[in-house]
Amino acid sequence: MAALIPTGAIGWGLQLPVQAQSRIFVQPWEAAAGPSELARVAAAADRAGALYVAVCDHIAIPSPADETMGTTWYDTVATLGWLAAQTASVNLLSHVYVLPYRAPLITAKAFATLDALSGGRAILGVGAGHVADEFAVLGADYDRRGAAVSDAVPVIRAAFDSEVVDVGDVRVGVAPRPVRPGGPPIWIGGSSKPALRRAALLGDGWLPQGPPKMGMSAAVEFIRQARVEAGLPEQFDIGVTGGPIFISEPSDHGEVPEHVPEHAMVGSPDQLAERIRRLTGRGINQLQFQFMGRDADQVCDQIERFGAEVVPLLG
Repeated sequence: MAALIPTGAIGWGLQLPVQAQSRIFVQPWEAAAGPSELARVAAAADRAGALYVAVCDHIAIPSPADETMGTTWYDTVATLGWLAAQTASVNLLSHVYVLPYRAPLITAKAFATLDALSGGRAILGVGAGHVADEFAVLGADYDRRGAAVSDAVPVIRAAFDSEVVDVGDVRVGVAPRPVRPGGPPIWIGGSSKPALRRAALLGDGWLPQGPPKMGMSAAVEFIRQARVEAGLPEQFDIGVTGGPIFISEPSDHGEVPEHVPEHAMVGSPDQLAERIRRLTGRGINQLQFQFMGRDADQVCDQIERFGAEVVPLLG
């Protein structure tokens, strides 16, 4: 187990548009977009120095959940593998891969292969899932989903660590081998107390999914304390979903563009850096944003401006 982000450093990334088009967060331009726009946004993140680009995981959205979630969710591993060929250095994150939908060795095989093909750029973000009817359609056990994550992670990590592993009474080999020593980092998602504990004890990092009921500062302290009590290393990647963000121009005079939601973080590079530093001061070292734009070109411009104008101000 090892954190990805060096001590004292800050990493940032984004969940890619186009790949997941839930009506809760999709931007208007995405409906007519496709692989070309997806690749351009990922390439912009690569140029801007993002730590990662992320994609979601849903297989079949049941009715009536499709009324809010939509039905466009590109396959996670296929998309990350394709993006590996479109980019040079940015990491490729699943945010999050629903472990109870698959046998652990299927996940280990997929992400070891992704790591091998991408030159060591895979990050396995995992979670328990939340759509009960999707579990039913796939024949997965919804009530046992948290325990399934706890059972799967050690098996996946064993397959990352060694080509030959014992699974029950059977010895199996899993290759190709990941490039990254020990395999891709495993970041565990979820904001419930059991999810926080799983992340602390089994993961290399934590991916919150919605604000924790106990509050962000308390959640960070809970993770830190759980790791101390278990004798685990202090270094651990702790993320936060910063939400929509838009770098404004001086000519905007504080007005929010029509395509940017009212709850978005909007401001000059200096103003945004000041607000972001409040997050990193709470022990968070990984920030995820949704970059807003009227089209893919403006989103790419926002990403590159963030890397060039905001990140250097974070210290």
